[in-house]
Amino acid sequence: MHTRIQLGGLDIAVTFKAVKHVHLSVHPPEGNVTLVAPNGTRLEVVRAYAISKLGWIRRQQAQLLGQARETPRQFVTRESHYIWGRRYLLNVVQQDVPPFIKMDHRRITFSVRPGTDAAKRAAIYQGWQRSLLHQVIPPLIGHWESRIGVEVAGYFLQRMKTKWGSCNHDRAHIRLNTELVKKPRDLLEYVIVHEMIHLIEPTHNERFIALLDRFYPAWREARSELNELPLGTDGTG
Repeated sequence: MHTRIQLGGLDIAVTFKAVKHVHLSVHPPEGNVTLVAPNGTRLEVVRAYAISKLGWIRRQQAQLLGQARETPRQFVTRESHYIWGRRYLLNVVQQDVPPFIKMDHRRITFSVRPGTDAAKRAAIYQGWQRSLLHQVIPPLIGHWESRIGVEVAGYFLQRMKTKWGSCNHDRAHIRLNTELVKKPRDLLEYVIVHEMIHLIEPTHNERFIALLDRFYPAWREARSELNELPLGTDGTG
């Protein structure tokens, strides 16, 4: 069951599930708030709990809003871009050949046809970013399938505003945020492990935390680092 509660201008999405305890979360990048409560919990109790946590919610939202944000990209020469946590300078070359992108240890060379506008450049660049993710994700999934003892039927890439990943437990599918290509690879690995453990335990209950502690003991540090890194933009960040 899903519902929403309003508290002084704060909108909280509430979900009732088969969990033992209430789980309250503030999600990057915009500070959206979700609350998961055990089935049968009265809405008045949920509201009272949320009110008791208003100070914490506001602090978390302020931290997210104060976080560094990437400026919208125009895909011009000497613009900064991040790949796997490292900063690169973009070098745009205009030539009448099919577009291509290559990267060395300091710069990304982006060849486009003359007259290619920013929107088309963004589409080409994002396609290249996806290709980088497709190179590294399958080996990571394969490695962790054998360790965790699960099988991922498929994975999908998607630009997401509020989540780094998600899991469809019934179909054994995981979905990953394309923004992860900008983060260090170990943070991508953490998100993959997190979502794969959801194939065993769909909720964020004590069992899920115990499994995460077992398979990825540094998950708290990874989560903290991931949420402290610069956020992408809604455009072509």
